[in-house]
Amino acid sequence: MALHKGPQEEPEAELFRRLSLNPFYGEANPVGGMTEAPPRHRLPDGPLPPMSAYQLVRDELMLDGNSRLNLATFVTTWMEPQAGVLMNDCRDKNMIDKDEYPRTAELERRCVAMLAQLWNAPDPSAAVGCSTTGSSEACMLAGMALKRRWTKRNADRYPGARPNLVMGVNVQVCWEKFCNFWEVEPRLVPMEGDRFHLDAESAAALCDENTIGVVAVLGSTFDGSYEPVADICAALDALQERTGLDIPVHVDGASGAMIAPFVDEDLEWDFRQPRVSSINTSGHKYGLVYPGVGWALWRTPDELPEELVFRVNYLGGEMPTFALNFSRPGAQVVAQYYTFLRLGRSGYQAVQQTARDIARGLAERIDALGDFRLLTRGDQLPVFAFTTGPDVTAYDVFDVSRRLRESGWLVPAYTFPANRQDLSVLRVVCRNGFSADLAELFLEDLRRLLPELRRQPRPFTHDKAAATSFHH
Repeated sequence: MALHKGPQEEPEAELFRRLSLNPFYGEANPVGGMTEAPPRHRLPDGPLPPMSAYQLVRDELMLDGNSRLNLATFVTTWMEPQAGVLMNDCRDKNMIDKDEYPRTAELERRCVAMLAQLWNAPDPSAAVGCSTTGSSEACMLAGMALKRRWTKRNADRYPGARPNLVMGVNVQVCWEKFCNFWEVEPRLVPMEGDRFHLDAESAAALCDENTIGVVAVLGSTFDGSYEPVADICAALDALQERTGLDIPVHVDGASGAMIAPFVDEDLEWDFRQPRVSSINTSGHKYGLVYPGVGWALWRTPDELPEELVFRVNYLGGEMPTFALNFSRPGAQVVAQYYTFLRLGRSGYQAVQQTARDIARGLAERIDALGDFRLLTRGDQLPVFAFTTGPDVTAYDVFDVSRRLRESGWLVPAYTFPANRQDLSVLRVVCRNGFSADLAELFLEDLRRLLPELRRQPRPFTHDKAAATSFHH
């Protein structure tokens, strides 16, 4: 989460504070109404009527962007009303209190079993897993399990030896956090040319006796592409034959683990690969649930060291738990089960195929405009990235992002990491709720802007880091 500093208010702020309150908002106040708005950066001296507090907060939130028009986020922005009712029913249930809320705990267990079967665990009944607040926590848990297993195998050398984790430079920032927090050396494979993610040869080349695992991303957030999980596993198999090193693979399927099982059924990225030890996904992305819920699964109990599992009884009953958070609502887990039950395999397949079809169609039509060059086409994740063509000199991707925001569209523009910092792109995420009609409206707005952008004397965004509030 973001870090915040104390307020730095202008001298005029006090005047505006006194004038900022709509008189209607204070009508219900039993002590005679409010004459000025409450302070923003300290607790008010006394309570407000519920409707007054509601209106004040709602007024501020109106300035947020429209989440349905946010083509930057992978997070679900639409669910059926029935799911919202169920979530409201469960918002006061702490997910960790499994003895007090046994049915909520049972729904979590069923979701884990469904995912184990969906991801082709050799014995779904033997796979172990848990819900989390999102993929970031799930990745932390998977990384901790990898490190602990490596530590046990190397007890005679540890802590003198420093563990490392091999991954592409395109990984989500949670993996950099994991390495920082748990003192693991990140070994990052840079981008090269038109290769924008980890490749098998580079992954194997960076592994040694101190490697706790390789992270393969099924759906890069930079461009929506799948990393070649099967090829990476094959390269590590060959490495083991040559050197005896047995390096496990964790698949970060934050998005792709809820796409590939339904629209890429023949792609063997999951537990069908014996070297895949664990998988995570975000239920609140293409799992189609409001934030935040994630899932982490291990092939067998042996992949998750027993000493990482804590058992407490002070909430009533024996309760094994493996999580960083001890308190979180059960609402999202219930919503995940509802969505699994509601859609089933064929329903998920229809939703994800529609999202992919919209992404591919929109990418092709943007390509046909002539001003842009596609890096990906939405044929893996329903996500595509594009940049300006080589002949475009009047504007850049940051200008496009800024101008689209004037019409309400939130489209991120950002630079790629090493060794392609020279490449700046726009990325469009097509989710459930981003319909063909909305895609058509987006394309119309983009077309409308192009003549004005072409007439610019030069790109207006010299400082690209400050040109847009979006960054990867």
